[in-house]
Amino acid sequence: MSRWLASVLRSFRPALAGLAWALKTQRNLQVHAIATVLVAVFGVWLHLAVWEWCVVLLAVGMVWAAELLNTALEVLADRVSKAHEEPIRRVKDTAAAAVLVAALAALAVGLVVFLPKLWLLL
Repeated sequence: MSRWLASVLRSFRPALAGLAWALKTQRNLQVHAIATVLVAVFGVWLHLAVWEWCVVLLAVGMVWAAELLNTALEVLADRVSKAHEEPIRRVKDTAAAAVLVAALAALAVGLVVFLPKLWLLL
């Protein structure tokens, strides 16, 4: 059992290495990290219900996943061609659009969850 668990834990190393690299090198992911901390602080301060935490965490995770996939696609596209080729540009633009859609959806979730609570404090 311990051998199996060790192999499972080892399988997370590449993912954690990728996350660490992305956090060190990708400005947009750093912005998402700051936003995540702010959301967590506001969530604790406003005493979010369990269901609200679930929705907020899903939205945050969606944005992080989209940003990481966008980064991976950009790195791969740059490896395929450094030239300004239309298909490469479309891939990068579409991946960036996915991040934008995820971020806008997360913003909508944040407004629905946080605004009523903030309104009550006024």
